[in-house]
Amino acid sequence: MALQDKDSILVKRFQERFAPSILETTVFRGEVTHLIKKESLLDICSFLRSEKDLKMDYLSDVMGVDYHPRAPRFEVLYQIYSTTNKLRLRLKIRLEDGETVPSVTGHWKSANFSEREVYDMFGIVFEGHPDLKRIYMPHDWEGFPLRKDYPLKGYKDRYNPYGEEKE
Repeated sequence: MALQDKDSILVKRFQERFAPSILETTVFRGEVTHLIKKESLLDICSFLRSEKDLKMDYLSDVMGVDYHPRAPRFEVLYQIYSTTNKLRLRLKIRLEDGETVPSVTGHWKSANFSEREVYDMFGIVFEGHPDLKRIYMPHDWEGFPLRKDYPLKGYKDRYNPYGEEKE
């Protein structure tokens, strides 16, 4: 499939600028996805916001995915959009269990809620987040419910008397 002009900006210019940081680029049904190194995340976000041909001014979502037992176990996905230029981009970062990722709340305020959600459900820590704490689960909850090794019934505790016993 031939790249359209907007895809060319999101692929070619991005690769020219960040070639060592890009592990993989995929274009599927007109959507561009870059798998990047986590160390480059903040530089890439600055570029996406400030580059006049891009002006990626809206972070619509941050998501976590658990690929247990695969290594690396987790992916963090960023859905980014330019309201000015009508461009859409997805960034992915792969993480091992226990690894942290820099917070992008300094670039997009909308990351605040989404990063807290990923932390609460998967246990992925976002370094530099202004208020990283549980958002859905009680503060004393043990475990992260969307991890694939979390029991379907949950663990037995005062909130859940029908859950599985902890090993």
